[in-house]
Amino acid sequence: MTISPELLQILACPSDDHAPLRVDGATLVCTSCLSTFPVRDGIPVLLLDEATPGPNGLGVPASAPAGT
Repeated sequence: MTISPELLQILACPSDDHAPLRVDGATLVCTSCLSTFPVRDGIPVLLLDEATPGPNGLGVPASAPAGT
């Protein structure tokens, strides 16, 4: 998967934390909550209902204790 560096700089997690995203294989991963977002035909799908939640859920930092 190829996403231009310029686009990657402006993409952010659509949850309330709006953390930057990083590329991990064929998905984008939130650098805070570790939720993953698919990329279909080279287009990031940044819809919360299409995301796979991180370990503590969407928008909850992965470093936070579970359930917070």
